[in-house]
Amino acid sequence: MTTSLGAPRAVPTEAAERAAEAAAGLLVHTVAVDDVDDLLARLPGPDPARTFSWVRRGEGIVGWGEALRISTAGPGRIRAADAAWTAAVGRLRVHDEVGLPGTGAVAFGSFSFSPASPAGGVLVLPEVVVGRREGRAWVTTVRRADAGPGSAAPELRTPQPVTAPGAVTFRDGALSAEEWRAAVAGVVRRIRAGEVAKVVMARDVVARAAAPLDVRHLLGRLAADYPGCWTFAVDHLVGATPELLVRREKGLAACRVLAGTIRRTGDDADDLRRAAELARSSKDLEEHELAVASLVRALRPYCASINVPEAPFVLHLPNVMHLASDVTGVVDGALGHPSTFPTHGAGGTGPSSLALAAALHPTAAVGGTPTREATTILAEEERMDRGRYAGPVGWIGADGDGEWGIALRSGELSASDAREVRLFAGCGVVAASDPAAELAESEAKLQPMRGALAGR
Repeated sequence: MTTSLGAPRAVPTEAAERAAEAAAGLLVHTVAVDDVDDLLARLPGPDPARTFSWVRRGEGIVGWGEALRISTAGPGRIRAADAAWTAAVGRLRVHDEVGLPGTGAVAFGSFSFSPASPAGGVLVLPEVVVGRREGRAWVTTVRRADAGPGSAAPELRTPQPVTAPGAVTFRDGALSAEEWRAAVAGVVRRIRAGEVAKVVMARDVVARAAAPLDVRHLLGRLAADYPGCWTFAVDHLVGATPELLVRREKGLAACRVLAGTIRRTGDDADDLRRAAELARSSKDLEEHELAVASLVRALRPYCASINVPEAPFVLHLPNVMHLASDVTGVVDGALGHPSTFPTHGAGGTGPSSLALAAALHPTAAVGGTPTREATTILAEEERMDRGRYAGPVGWIGADGDGEWGIALRSGELSASDAREVRLFAGCGVVAASDPAAELAESEAKLQPMRGALAGR
């Protein structure tokens, strides 16, 4: 059955008015299809501006094309995008024959780390979305009502061949390795002087390929090498993040906090020993405790109850190991009043997944503690604009449910040079940090994107 999702209830803004106008007359149609073995293999072309992904262990959603774009900027960029999406949803006509998370109207989004960054934020409703969950697969198409009859399944056309980047060279970004290590030493001195408890310092490296970069090559390599991470692509940003900022599904919120890292050696016995060291490290446990406490403080006003593990576990990834904690909460449906939050879709209550992401960003895991002072210091010492690195990245449905990760282990494909990509990595710096060790950790965190650029 085709339905309208109702009038938007958010306070009107310029972005919301533009989104509602653009969405008028759009038809969204989701149908079941035969099981899709490889979502990423369905992506038809290499364009990073029109290719979207949110895939983990072979499940999730991918999309292409652009039926609707919402762009925002400034301190309120995430909430403005949430309100604009609500306004757009109110004008869409949706026919969803599947009814799973990720079906119906879905927008992919990414947002800058800093409110001052010109990168701003974006939500895009693709023209085609293909999804897979628990053995069920679907296709969603978006078209204008005056485009005539159509169906979703024929859009699964044969993709163009995926191309490899060829030889890749690397050069320093904003700071050389030695300059960055010196900056970390300066931050350690400021922490020991009592200015802050923790600062997350990021660095960038610029890669240049022999051939134009095909975003699908990067996605395929990342998904194969890091299947436990969320492999994402949104508006030139691509990566594989191990950190879930927030998922909202049927009234439940879930967050994964990562803070405290040790590099893997490749020797199983040695890595087990190093994992045990990580679990006992006072420096890493302090860093992790600060990150969890920060997230819980930010999440508590939006949840009726929250469950916090007593101790972290060690998350094993191919390149590093992290201290990790999974925090869950019951979203407070009483917070759905339109003066506070938009109410998404039919029956959506309480703050949306994107509203929760706005409340949580930036976490101590990517900014520091206290957040305001730490982000001021990192902006001074990094001497670069992070763009959308370490910002929220993910998707939101018409009902407000969705998944938002932190854009880590990622790169920003250049919009002006098809052969260039800017890679990022960050490390939590506390009083006990050793600058040389932090530099080595940053190299380990650059490895996923370096490996994805390999030519094979």
